[in-house]
Amino acid sequence: MKKNIAIIMGGYSSEYEISLKSGNVVYDTFNKEKFNAFRVHIFKDKWVYVNDEGQEFDIDRHDFTVRTHDEKITFDCVFNAIHGSPGEDGYMQAYFELLNIPHTSCSMYLAALTFNKRDLLSTLKPYGIKMAESFYLNLGDTVDEDAIISKVGLPCFVKANKAGSSFGITKVHKKEQLQNAIDVAFEEDDEIIIEEFLDGTEVSIGVITYKGETTVLPITEIVSDNDFFDYEAKYLGQSQEITPARLSDELTHKAKSVAKRVYDILKMTGFSRSEFIFKNGEPHLLEVNTVPGLTKESILPQQANAAGISLEELFENAIAEAMNN
Repeated sequence: MKKNIAIIMGGYSSEYEISLKSGNVVYDTFNKEKFNAFRVHIFKDKWVYVNDEGQEFDIDRHDFTVRTHDEKITFDCVFNAIHGSPGEDGYMQAYFELLNIPHTSCSMYLAALTFNKRDLLSTLKPYGIKMAESFYLNLGDTVDEDAIISKVGLPCFVKANKAGSSFGITKVHKKEQLQNAIDVAFEEDDEIIIEEFLDGTEVSIGVITYKGETTVLPITEIVSDNDFFDYEAKYLGQSQEITPARLSDELTHKAKSVAKRVYDILKMTGFSRSEFIFKNGEPHLLEVNTVPGLTKESILPQQANAAGISLEELFENAIAEAMNN
C-alpha cells in the first residue's frame, strides 16, 4: 500500500516564498507510483492541504489529519520543507514527535539549537571547532560601538541570530554604519550576533544520512558577485556556486572532516548544510542549516547530483530514513 506523505511548506518567517518553491519541487519529484503526496501549507492564519485544483482543506491540528469531501486522510510521514520558523526551529519537530508521526527533520532539540546561531557556536566551541570572533546583543542592550569594534574589528557582519536566507544581515565597513545594521537585524529577531569578517574562500558542505550512513556530499564553493553571499546572490543569480569546489585535496579533506565531525557531535539526522570560510588554511564554521533549500538550483541538490544521487533518490531516502527511525 502506498504511504501518505505530507509535504509541509510555507512557514511564519520571511523565508516562506523560498519554502513554497522547495516544497513544490519535492511534490513534483516524488514518484506518485510509490507515494501519495500531499502539499500542506503552514501559515500563521491557516494550516491547509492544497490539492491539484487549488482547493484548500483545513488540517485538524489535534492529530494532523485532513478531511476532504469524501475521506479522512492520515499521514504516514511528513517531509519538512519549511525554512525558518516553525519548521526549522524545533516547533514542528516537537509537534510531530508528540503525535508520533515520523518526519524528515532532525530532532526538536537539534532544530532549536542549530537555528540559534549563538547557541550552536557556543555548543561546538569546546570541541575545537574553529569559528569567527563574535559579539552578542539582545534587543534593549546598550550598544557600545567601540567595544564591538574592539572585539570583532572592521569590516564585520551584523546578523539576526535566528533567521535564514541572509535576512537581517549587513556587512559593516565603517563605525558609522554599525547602528543602522543593528537596527536592520533587530527587525528580524530580538537577538543578534556580530562577527568578524573572515577574508577567505567560502564553502557550503552538505552532510546527510544516506542509506543508513553519514555521507558528506561534494563541497560547493561560493563566489558572490556582491559584497557577500546575500539574498540576491543566493536566489537571484548574483553568485557562482561551483561544485565541486576548487580546493586542494588537503583543504577538501579538512573541510569534509570538520563538517562530518559537526554532524556527528550534534548526533544529527536528516539533511544538513554547513557554511564555512577558510582562514589561514582552516575552515571556520558560520552556521548549520537543517532544512536547506531543495529546488533544483539549491546547493544541497547540486551536491547530491554531483555525488550521483538524483532528487528522487534524495527525497525518497529522506522518507525511508525517517520511517526507519
